[in-house]
Amino acid sequence: MTYQVLARKWRPRDFSQMVGQGHVLRALVNALDTQRLHHAYLFTGTRGVGKTSIARVLAKALNCEQGVSSAPCGQCSSCREVEEGRFVDLIEVDAASRTKVDDTRELLENVQYAPARGRFKVYLIDEVHMFSNSSFNALLKTLEEPPPHVKFLLATTDPKKLPITILSRCLQFNLKRLSAEQIREQLQKILEAEGMAAERGALDLLANAADGSMRDSLSLLDQAIAFTNGTLAVHEVASMLGTVGTGQVLPLVESLVAGDGPGLLSRARALAEFTPDFAQILGEMLSVLRRIAVCQVLGEQAGTLEEAAEVRTLAATLSPEECQLFYQLGLHGRRDLPLAPEPMVGFEMALLRMLAFKPDPSHAPGSPTPASARVVPSAGATIPDAAPQTGRPPARAEAPKDEAALRPKRPPAAREAAVPVAPLVPPAAAATPPPAVTGERAPTDLPLDWAATVAGMQASGLVREFARHCAFLRMEGDVIELSLTPQSENLRSERQVKGLEQALCQALGRSVILRFTREGSAHARTPAQALSEAEAARQAAATRQIENDPNVLALQRRFGATIERIEPTEP
Repeated sequence: MTYQVLARKWRPRDFSQMVGQGHVLRALVNALDTQRLHHAYLFTGTRGVGKTSIARVLAKALNCEQGVSSAPCGQCSSCREVEEGRFVDLIEVDAASRTKVDDTRELLENVQYAPARGRFKVYLIDEVHMFSNSSFNALLKTLEEPPPHVKFLLATTDPKKLPITILSRCLQFNLKRLSAEQIREQLQKILEAEGMAAERGALDLLANAADGSMRDSLSLLDQAIAFTNGTLAVHEVASMLGTVGTGQVLPLVESLVAGDGPGLLSRARALAEFTPDFAQILGEMLSVLRRIAVCQVLGEQAGTLEEAAEVRTLAATLSPEECQLFYQLGLHGRRDLPLAPEPMVGFEMALLRMLAFKPDPSHAPGSPTPASARVVPSAGATIPDAAPQTGRPPARAEAPKDEAALRPKRPPAAREAAVPVAPLVPPAAAATPPPAVTGERAPTDLPLDWAATVAGMQASGLVREFARHCAFLRMEGDVIELSLTPQSENLRSERQVKGLEQALCQALGRSVILRFTREGSAHARTPAQALSEAEAARQAAATRQIENDPNVLALQRRFGATIERIEPTEP
């Protein structure tokens, strides 16, 4: 007998077998049971979350010989033929292979004819975002007013590429990524039904590697069964995936908490012998640190009993401040891995950075700075290393305002002697305030290259986008007057305005105040409009160049060639 892969064997045959997606199933079940059926449904979501499976079950529910309901019988000829992929009135189309407008017209030629066997003729179009603009235009009218015996089921992983005219004609359902716990529970049920056993840690590895996709998890399970010959042990599944589990990462965190530098690097290099994904190792370390933080704050535990005991021990040893610092440094280290000369080098530097720095509790708000604390002196300043033996603390010099007070950790012996170090985050006094405005009045109506200022300022993405939709009117003294169109008012908020003021203060080197008005907004041009006009000009120039190209004209005359899409290549 031919072996059937698990992803096909365990494809849901009715709504009750679906994993997750309760918000979608509830709407479909109510619609089927009350006969409130729309003519077009759009299912969106990442790969392997059940878009096509839900569409097929819906097609079965619409054409079941027992009647339209949310629970098709699964026994009639229509239900069986839908499951086997040979139901004549279920037309499945892969839009990725039928992108031309002629393919769409050919597909819709038989829409007006009644279904051959079923109650409805169902068009299931997968990856519909791959259609060309001409194909979408050919589909519009039929999609809006199809015959009563036709239902459209569209599925896509990229709904942003669909025209708004298509979206407005469909009921849209966004399928969510499955959690690792949901995937693990389903894998456990499948293995029990298949008569196989697996360690919980192995299923956790498979569920995490699936990255929210049920189909990917079943493919990985098939691979793991073949790799381990049916005995799914943690170390064998980890070897197959090339991943490092929590059990291998916990010793790294233990060395980090103990301040054991040689042991930390020794364990890191032992892991490197398996050529792992170092970003995945850092991610696993971040997961362990999150569990430690949750245990410290809420006392909650997760994972196996052995792992939970180790997490409790680490949570009692590590301070909450150090835990948060390790987590932040790990995030930065993971982000910077592609910039390192080698992944192993970037991984070791991230660990050494965690080992080297720690927050100093003596610099908490309200705590006096001890005499033995050292800071980085400014030019010409002299600071004693320790308090003199007279019992009187020495005079302290302020830290420079443009330097962060960071210090390496002391060795374990030094830390036992309670030698404080400077904090990771500089004191509030070290923050550089915006330059103060002098008493002399600045000139009024200053010219300002607004587009260049927006492009060069340091700001977050939301603040920058808000600034790009503002039009500069005038600058009088320290007041900058901007205008917003009614269409862009939704971008304005108190947080965005404050963020823009701070970014402009830094960019202009002076304190400024923003004032918004609609006066002159009809004639003022924003940087976003200027960019859009430039893009349109580039597109028009590229179109003229292609349409007037002698080779293109020759191909059109000789072979009847058509131009599908023109994209400018110049920046």
